[in-house]
Amino acid sequence: MPRFYSSQPLTVGAAVDLPESVAHHLHVVRLQPGAALTLFDGRGGQYRASLLEVGKKRASASVDAFDAVDVELPWAVTLAQGLPEGSKMDWIVEKAVELGVAAVQPLAAQRSVVRLSGERAEKRQAHWQGVIESASEQSGRNRLAALLPLAEFRRWIETPQEAAGQRILLSPRGTQSLAAWAHAQGPQPVTLLVGPEGGFSPEEEDAAIAAGALPLTMGPRVLRTETAALAAMAMLAGIWGGM
Repeated sequence: MPRFYSSQPLTVGAAVDLPESVAHHLHVVRLQPGAALTLFDGRGGQYRASLLEVGKKRASASVDAFDAVDVELPWAVTLAQGLPEGSKMDWIVEKAVELGVAAVQPLAAQRSVVRLSGERAEKRQAHWQGVIESASEQSGRNRLAALLPLAEFRRWIETPQEAAGQRILLSPRGTQSLAAWAHAQGPQPVTLLVGPEGGFSPEEEDAAIAAGALPLTMGPRVLRTETAALAAMAMLAGIWGGM
């Protein structure tokens, strides 16, 4: 059944206009009025709906029933990702959402090749938000991961964020593995700190540890930035459950 995100709150019995991008998709696949849809508004649960009308740029649906479906991880993960080059961030965000990340914090690190500010940063944030919505549609999630504003690493690491749980710095300099720590500590909110290509600088790692981040390793192999966080999330889910 086609499944789409609605930016406007949904209520059983209401008729809603669907986003233009959704209308275009429905037009391309030639769905006809009366077709069944699944809609969600990011607040939890999903809605059974029926297509009322569809055109090239406009479509609407009736909201018929609510299903209290929840596929979220029972523990929250925030991904604090140093900006990588090119389109790698798109891939990281997409896959992290599929794996259940609760929030994404883009970070401008010393070794980040990409530099974003002003209008360019706003456009990338809007693009990543679209990636989150599409990945949520595909993966069956009914709550959108939060996309936090791009932050400079040193300022961000010095700002307490207790609600985001234990900060974990994925680094070869760690003396304990993430797996061993997860087995010993049990499920809890965590923030995974992943550097860009080349990792965080020694000064950034020192600042993170001084701010309470726990340096942990992912094993004897050095992983690429687009692999590290996803492997860490899969590892935690395998140990703590939720997959």
